Amino acid sequence: MTKFIKGNEAVVIGALYAGADVYFGYPITPASEIAHAAADWFPALGREFLQAECETASINMMFGAAAAGKLAITATSGPGMSLMQEGLSYMAGAELPGVIVNIMRAGPGLGNVYHEQADYNQAVKGGGHGNYQCVVLAPASIQEMCDFTQRAFALSCKYRTPAIVLSDGLLGQMMENLILPQTIMPRPEMSTWAVEGTAETRQHLVSSIFLNAPEQELHNQRLQAKYDSMRHDAAHETYLCDDAEVVLVCYGISSRIARTAAETLRAEGVKAGVFRPITLNPFPAEALCTTLAGRKALAVELSCGQFRDDLLMHLAKDGKRYQEIALVNHMGGIVMSVEEIVAVAKRLR
Repeated sequence: MTKFIKGNEAVVIGALYAGADVYFGYPITPASEIAHAAADWFPALGREFLQAECETASINMMFGAAAAGKLAITATSGPGMSLMQEGLSYMAGAELPGVIVNIMRAGPGLGNVYHEQADYNQAVKGGGHGNYQCVVLAPASIQEMCDFTQRAFALSCKYRTPAIVLSDGLLGQMMENLILPQTIMPRPEMSTWAVEGTAETRQHLVSSIFLNAPEQELHNQRLQAKYDSMRHDAAHETYLCDDAEVVLVCYGISSRIARTAAETLRAEGVKAGVFRPITLNPFPAEALCTTLAGRKALAVELSCGQFRDDLLMHLAKDGKRYQEIALVNHMGGIVMSVEEIVAVAKRLR
């Protein structure tokens, strides 16, 4: 079955097919349609919807629901995501699953309600305190807004850490056809650690505090080993890269523009391709390094170069002392044009 729908609404469909039990949230532009759709569809299907008084309350309600073995989701943008950082750190420290959808808008501060990708560092590096990581998925279509929300629940439960669906105002507000999922995902096993109000789970303790310093270090070391194992779920997509001389590296909405730019460049005699990370964390670093080897690279992003800086870091970790990566970017809600990308790519030859 196909439905013509907004990206924000596709998120809610993905959550429902993932088996989400409860939505906690507070509306904020350009993410408000997620809360609106959840308010309609969650109760209609016997799930719970609760509008919290603020984003700080939303993330802490998610903590409580997850600790009780429930699949919880929230969504927000910009300032709301900033307010959730402490709660994300608590959830990661307590090893609790949950999905947070960030429909990015321009900042810093109140900024404006237009699209941007400047929350990249906040998402992939852990915007709260401590040595924690979240799974981060970056959709580039309305279909992926749904599908990646499902995948976020699966990975969040697999690794018992929060998962972020990192999108933007353009993808949230645009409309495309969505092919509905065929089945509801199998429910993950949580009874081995969650406190579910039963005699069997009474002895479970969900906490992130270790007042003994060596115990706290051991907890952190175990978390780091878990995060390292997440690399097995790193995912990426390439387009026209087999014989490419220039590779455009980008994610989310920027990758859609880059695909058209690559096609335009090839029509003008420049062999161009696109490398798109699907998971921003874990990052497909090995695939990136293999794809860029011996080729010119151009990062395309709606931020100040946060993404490009990470590309350089991954290349350096692979043993490359330095590989230049050009940058095409805009900030504040402006989208780069195909012509801008093409012009910079041509200068790299």
